[in-house]
Amino acid sequence: MDSNFLWGGASAANQYEGGYNLDGRGLSINDVELGAGHGKIREIHEYVHKDTYYPSHIATDFYHHYQEDIDLMAEMGFKCFRMSIAWSRIFPNGDDLECNEAGLEFYDKIFDELIKYGIEPIVTLHHFELPLSLVKKYGGMEKSKIS
Repeated sequence: MDSNFLWGGASAANQYEGGYNLDGRGLSINDVELGAGHGKIREIHEYVHKDTYYPSHIATDFYHHYQEDIDLMAEMGFKCFRMSIAWSRIFPNGDDLECNEAGLEFYDKIFDELIKYGIEPIVTLHHFELPLSLVKKYGGMEKSKIS
């Protein structure tokens, strides 16, 4: 295999992180979205409904298991991991003036763990997970204020 080939994996925060309401993270649009499928239209709520299953709330729970998951990536010989950063974990409302330090610490620990195994982090800054407060405030990505 070419030594420049980046063998690895990829995911999006809303698909794997979980911990949707921990350590100061704000809600994203994905946190109020029910899964869609063949014959089932995507349903998005305005708030989290009690006793309703939202796939992003737990996901694969990378938030609590990132060390084990990265260890498995290393076992498979990954050289890189493309991941997204949940906007609402860093800026809970999307337009906060201060960063959520707990969110930054979470990603810092992930980067340290990846580097420990020689896995290059490749970051996507936005992967379709707009903070819910910006959706409510501006109507989503269709507004030039956000995009």
